[in-house]
Amino acid sequence: MTIDLRSDTVTRPTAAMREAMARAEVGDDVFGDDPTVNRLQQRIAEMLGFEAALYVPTGTQSNLVALMTHCGRGDEYLVGQHAHCYRWEAGGAAVLGSIQPQPLPNQPDGTIALADIAANIKPDDSHFARSRLFCLENTWGGNVLPQAYVEEATALARSKGLACHLDGARFFNAVVASGRSAAELARPFDSVSVCFSKGLGAPVGSALCGSKDFIQRAHRWRKMVGGGMRQAGVIAAGALHAIEHHLDRLAEDHANARRLAEGLQGLSGVQVQAPQTNIVFVDVPPERGEGLVQRLAERGVLATGLYKLRFVTHLDVSTDDIDRALPVLRELLAG
Repeated sequence: MTIDLRSDTVTRPTAAMREAMARAEVGDDVFGDDPTVNRLQQRIAEMLGFEAALYVPTGTQSNLVALMTHCGRGDEYLVGQHAHCYRWEAGGAAVLGSIQPQPLPNQPDGTIALADIAANIKPDDSHFARSRLFCLENTWGGNVLPQAYVEEATALARSKGLACHLDGARFFNAVVASGRSAAELARPFDSVSVCFSKGLGAPVGSALCGSKDFIQRAHRWRKMVGGGMRQAGVIAAGALHAIEHHLDRLAEDHANARRLAEGLQGLSGVQVQAPQTNIVFVDVPPERGEGLVQRLAERGVLATGLYKLRFVTHLDVSTDDIDRALPVLRELLAG
């Protein structure tokens, strides 16, 4: 049996989630009358402490809509060099929104140095793009951003007139790992994007949260980029089930990630990063990395990477799966 540790996006809906989706009350969400979508939007907005929320098909679209709502043509957003909404979303903000990214170096923990933020906010001068938005990501590589840093960085951005957006693809992993409420982690931001299709285990969807005015404007951008869905309550029901039943169990994924990391300790030349949430990074010597992912797959363990392997625990990976994967991993990582 294959143990899929490539990503928490590979989860399949549980039987209870499928039942909830089958029973979902639906309408036409483009007209705003799908009751299940409306309940989901209200629920997630309340959880994060915002006035409103917008259900969208993907996290990439959620970030894109956020950027296009905050920024106009010729504006710029300050963002980490390795942030998902800059590096891994096909340049959508630049291509579709004519929004200029100002990438900044990420520190190992995912933070951006306050001095770098301050130095790259442009003056009001016709030579420069207009600095309008500052973006962070939480979790970052599976690590929770220090809340004191988040509050200081967003305060700095706001003091210079910028709005603040959080890419919270694994936001609830940060909530569970930090012991803080969702509203507390979201409070420093003007908008937050959260995914339902990663650790929460829903098959489809993300939500963008913000003020009523912000979400009203975001609704137009969602329509323009093709995110207006009709009887979306069928998939929104999966997301509702996820936030009602799968939040606390994220702690199990975190425990399994720690079990995996601890089980890989002591291998010569192999460095294992202690996980804070559900992602384990393993550095292997170059001479062992070539073809390693393929050899692991042939032995029934799926992962991503090359010289830095990434293993992600999730709803469909049990403690027994971790214990079955460890002997294979130890054997092949040891070369």
